[in-house]
Amino acid sequence: MAPIAFAHWRSPQTSGGNRYDDELIAGLPAAGVDLRVRPVKGAWPLPTDCERRALLQLLATGDEWLVDNIVGSAAPEAIIDAVAEGRRVTLLMHYFPADDPSLSLEERAKLGASEGLAVRAASRLVVPSAWAAAEVAGRYGRADAVVARPGVSTGPGPGKSAGAPSLLWLSRLTPGKDPMTFIEALAHLPDLEWTARLVGPDDVDPTLTRLVVARIAELGLAGRVSVTGARNGPALEAVWTGTDLLVHTSRAEMYGMVVAEAAARGIPSIVSGGTGAVEAQTSGAQFTPGDSVGLAAELRAWLTDAHVRRRWRAEALAGRAGIQTWSDTVATVAAALRR
Repeated sequence: MAPIAFAHWRSPQTSGGNRYDDELIAGLPAAGVDLRVRPVKGAWPLPTDCERRALLQLLATGDEWLVDNIVGSAAPEAIIDAVAEGRRVTLLMHYFPADDPSLSLEERAKLGASEGLAVRAASRLVVPSAWAAAEVAGRYGRADAVVARPGVSTGPGPGKSAGAPSLLWLSRLTPGKDPMTFIEALAHLPDLEWTARLVGPDDVDPTLTRLVVARIAELGLAGRVSVTGARNGPALEAVWTGTDLLVHTSRAEMYGMVVAEAAARGIPSIVSGGTGAVEAQTSGAQFTPGDSVGLAAELRAWLTDAHVRRRWRAEALAGRAGIQTWSDTVATVAAALRR
């Protein structure tokens, strides 16, 4: 098998895409893939003209490429030229930039159009979920994407929070992850016992973080809801141990790795319906993205019905047996690269 160069851009923020890439970089060589990482610098997916030209020049230096779509979507000419000259380019799709609410409507429309060019030109596509594959087919007319779901390490079984049920929201505080819908939903549940934590990087969008903290105080929830910032390693494991239910409000999600992490620990979840996060679920419920009233109704049902809580927990524990590992992910990607 010929060497494969990986045009790899790393987000400065903690992300599922970074984790996915790291696992491929670590695992593909052991799976027989001669992977050569070629770092890509720049402010992707909004690069300068110079950064786009640099990618085009980079792809001229090898015959087999794996390219992150956050890069390829913003510079489709690099993929088009490479394929036209006989090189093979596999586009690794982590998210749809056209769905990113942190970008302007004009930027999103432009990236949606340019991503379509990149997707249609690529030799192969790898996506993290069947939902994403269906979206690619519907948006861009490519129905041959290889699905390589993210893996997860099966953690210890769930502990039990002491006292009131403990709700966890675990992600970056950004508009796309939509922490406000979670906060507004909690405001509908003042009569019930619960505590909630928002855990994850809170310095990505400082303005939003300030608004979240202010809204929590305004609603009188400061004694029940905490915004902790990022947690990693043992500190994050301690968070999981004390969690009874994960709430995932992301507006657009190709998969939802945090939902899979919860499932691996036997923790049920409530997630945004119509997104790839549903595919990562083994137990729980869905609500319409952005619908705080609907989310509150699902939370109330879980908080007030012991039968629902027991059923979700049992389903989550049973679902651990089918959790995909990162070795499975690597094997799927390796097989796709050999085609």
